[in-house]
Amino acid sequence: MDAPVSTPLLRVAGCRQAYHKDSNADVVVLDDVDLTLQEGEIVALLGRSGSGKSTLLRIVSGLLRPTAGEVTWRGRPLAGPAPGVAMVFQSFALFPWLTVQENVEIGLEAMGMGRAEREELSEDVIDLIGLGGYDSAYPKELSGGMRQRVGLARALVVHPDLLLMDEPFSALDVLTAETLRTDLIDLWIEHKLPIKSILMVTHNIEEAVLMCDRILVFSSSPGRVQQEIAVPFPYPRNRMDPAFRELVDDIYEVMTSRSLTRPTLPVAPADVPFTQPLHNVSTNLLAGLMETMAAPPYNGRADLPPLAAALQLEADELLPLGETLALLRFAELEEGDIRLTETGRRFVEADTDERKRLFADALRAHVKLIPAIRRTLDERWNHRASALRFREELEDHMSPDYAEETLLAAIGWGRYAEVFSFDEEAQQFDLEDIEGAG
Repeated sequence: MDAPVSTPLLRVAGCRQAYHKDSNADVVVLDDVDLTLQEGEIVALLGRSGSGKSTLLRIVSGLLRPTAGEVTWRGRPLAGPAPGVAMVFQSFALFPWLTVQENVEIGLEAMGMGRAEREELSEDVIDLIGLGGYDSAYPKELSGGMRQRVGLARALVVHPDLLLMDEPFSALDVLTAETLRTDLIDLWIEHKLPIKSILMVTHNIEEAVLMCDRILVFSSSPGRVQQEIAVPFPYPRNRMDPAFRELVDDIYEVMTSRSLTRPTLPVAPADVPFTQPLHNVSTNLLAGLMETMAAPPYNGRADLPPLAAALQLEADELLPLGETLALLRFAELEEGDIRLTETGRRFVEADTDERKRLFADALRAHVKLIPAIRRTLDERWNHRASALRFREELEDHMSPDYAEETLLAAIGWGRYAEVFSFDEEAQQFDLEDIEGAG
């Protein structure tokens, strides 16, 4: 006789989240997302910034109703804030005028729990997460790691079934984040945490492999679950284990596949420059990455995981640089590797003026927004145009966040390449001091 199938703790089916824009098509943040979470597992939502991971976390918590699809909590449709769910935020979100103990107790107080019981529960969880003796301290007296421990204690004190964590370690320095991850996993292994499952958002590949049983890799624009990856390693996990490194490499390969990059990048319709999202990365970083890749030991080609480690960059920081170089045809991304093109090598070897010329040529050829701005300036008698005009057109085709990032990228790149100038105070493009203008 088959064993009975347990009801999932959480189930998300066909989830879609879109925001309507006046007289334009909806901006879709999430599309057709499925997720099942069982008791006793840690699952990561891994993806790039803007892939809708945090939006999905708010939907799961019941704080945001999806445009379409169904969310069930313990087999029942979720119609509001989910009972038995607590969240830990990236920004600590502590009340500065409350002590550690008062911050931890605030959820219990909202539940109407008596003072004696609140104090007992809060003292237990404060000791559990390693803050014993700091009960009466205020947030300003604590380090970043200690403040995040307070946030964790506040979530745990209500004994939730599900703990949601939204990039909980990203605001911490490397050593503090590693200590907190290790402590949390140790408590999980020892069954000391008063929770049944953890669902966490991260863009750190190694963090996901280190902590989680399953990883859901998200694509962007709109956010979809592109691939589900099981992590087969027992706890505690060794980052230096060849199998661990191989899985990290495999995930980098998945995240650099064409299907995971923004769907309108790098190709956009010739007559519609405003459908092409851009990463707002500085030209200094792009040049520095090309110079690093051209030099030994890479000699023009690098495997992304060791390159990220050598540069002390996370995937969410390195991949936008790589994708931008690919967009400009200075490099190619393939199967987790990045390779300089001949144009990229020429850029590295060029002097300052030649670098600007090569960059300008790449922008005109491959970044539709840049020549669109320049044409507008050329056609106007005063050679000026408001940034607001382009921002509004971008927002007709993408979210406000993407529109802002794209506009900032265009401003920075166009100024570097001397395609146009930009007046920060007036928020205007112009052609002052641009050779060949007019």
